[in-house]
Amino acid sequence: MRIVFLGPPGAGKGTQSQKLAGELGIAHLSTGEMLRGERARRTDLGLLVADYLDNGQLVPDQVVLEIVADRTQLDDCGPGCIFDGFPRNLAQAEALDQLLAQRHTPLDVVIELVIEQGELLKRLMKRGRGDDNMATIQQRLQSYENQTAPLVKYYSERMLLQSIDAAGSMDSVYDAILAAVKSVK
Repeated sequence: MRIVFLGPPGAGKGTQSQKLAGELGIAHLSTGEMLRGERARRTDLGLLVADYLDNGQLVPDQVVLEIVADRTQLDDCGPGCIFDGFPRNLAQAEALDQLLAQRHTPLDVVIELVIEQGELLKRLMKRGRGDDNMATIQQRLQSYENQTAPLVKYYSERMLLQSIDAAGSMDSVYDAILAAVKSVK
């Protein structure tokens, strides 16, 4: 299975997608973790990534696409994977569709986690990552609205979208996600 998780920062994509990946026995591909890993290694690419992340900006598509394309070629992605934080815009979604079509492994479902902005702000301020401050958080939410939110229509038109209310308990949200995935499996 190949699954995309959509939702604004703080909606629970990382937590829920990791749990689902474990249950399904497929790879969990978090672009956020991959990008932060590059930054931590302080490679040339990592330093470039750091400039964007530290300013609350999205990393350029070409950089992210290269990282994702390389990662999806590893053996653990053979049975499937969950894309957590990717794609972030229409160009990335189209590039992912093209990549997966070339490999004859199309997406099975797109899970959209929906949550009210006030709850998001509370969650993000509690998270305590070094790059989480109010200005950076607001920039990320605005970037999501401008660039990522249009993917809801894109995937809905392709009959792949399953919207889940992410405001409930972790367990109730996970149960709804699992039911949505099983309905397309």
